[in-house]
Amino acid sequence: MNDVATLGGGCFWCLEAVYLELRGVQGVKSGYAGGHVTNPTYEHVCGKKTGHAEVVQVTFDASAITYAELLEVFFTIHDPTTQDRQGNDVGPQYRSAIFAHSAEQERVAREQLAAAQAHWDAPIVTELRPLDHFWPAEQYHDDYFARNPENPYCAVVVAPKVSKARKRFIDKLARR
Repeated sequence: MNDVATLGGGCFWCLEAVYLELRGVQGVKSGYAGGHVTNPTYEHVCGKKTGHAEVVQVTFDASAITYAELLEVFFTIHDPTTQDRQGNDVGPQYRSAIFAHSAEQERVAREQLAAAQAHWDAPIVTELRPLDHFWPAEQYHDDYFARNPENPYCAVVVAPKVSKARKRFIDKLARR
């Protein structure tokens, strides 16, 4: 049974690279959610006036990996305690956000938020709200890390997150 999760945790390249390695993940699409502009572009969102967050939509087989497990990974691969930023990436598009697709996802997300708080000294500021609309990002963002591992941002920011996730979630990795 396939399901979909929509998550924002900083740059979507980081999230995509990690989630693509997990068992049960059927696909990951970068995009934008949570804003007020129809059909936003990367340039619009980076302008910080659309209200959108950079997000990924993760399509997953719920019999192989649960929504709760996806959220466990989510709260490990980004800092959910910083408002509108991840490291040197600053702006509302980099906020920590969970866009629930159902009341059940919202319930599970609230449980996971509470569980994750025990692992952070500062309060978690992750936004939790229903998904209104997902706008797919431009195609050049697809598989960005896999296609651009030498890119300085990928080497310095994305690669360490992927490495951390591989070590921390070895039991959740897909066998390739």
